[in-house]
Amino acid sequence: MSATTPLASATAGAREAVFTVRALTKTYGEGDAAVHALVGVDLELYRGELVVLLGPSGSGKSTLLNHLGGLDMPTSGTLRCRDIDLAAADEAGLTAFRRDAVGFVFQFYNLIPSLTARENVALITEIARDPMQPEDALQLVGLSPRLDHFPAQLSGGEQQRVAIARAIAKRPEVLLCDEPTGALDVHTGITVLEAIEHINRELGTLAVIITHNAILADMADRVLSMRDGRIVHEQRNSRRKPVRELQW
Repeated sequence: MSATTPLASATAGAREAVFTVRALTKTYGEGDAAVHALVGVDLELYRGELVVLLGPSGSGKSTLLNHLGGLDMPTSGTLRCRDIDLAAADEAGLTAFRRDAVGFVFQFYNLIPSLTARENVALITEIARDPMQPEDALQLVGLSPRLDHFPAQLSGGEQQRVAIARAIAKRPEVLLCDEPTGALDVHTGITVLEAIEHINRELGTLAVIITHNAILADMADRVLSMRDGRIVHEQRNSRRKPVRELQW
């Protein structure tokens, strides 16, 4: 499935870099107790790409994702989202960046139990700069019939799709997904991954999925494998395989 030819996706034409990362390092602690979570990471991520970050626990995947999302600051190196220097931004700048440019999807849904699906999404649209309507966001993830259901009335996969709708309702440039199917069975996980895939294609949103599950590699434009805080291998797929064609 890997290839050295240009990507067969929307990114193959106008290669529009969203993120530029150079010599990025992150060290926690000092001296003998220091933990080198990122060690000289170089990469670019492009508009419309779907990128899978693969690696075992402790490889640096989540640390890199947190840096891309403005949740953590690097020890050294370059970290830019278009014209925003995230490595030099203050807390107010990072907050604005997270609010306007980034949608987060985590393993656990973090929905408010007392609010309906529509109301959970509206929490974001009320503070976003150029939001879509909550109903439109929920339609994109196939939940139009469940607008007024509470989380307790939804399956795990439906709750995760509400979380995705909430993340994309503000029209973010990037959707960052941290083990989005980790708490789901295979059938439900397929539905969630199809929702992410649909958002990526429909809106042209850069989507980054971190996982330890190598099966997801074939659904991506690019696969970045991490170990010991480094990107140790890059695979480009000439064709993105639909989620239901993956060998589960």
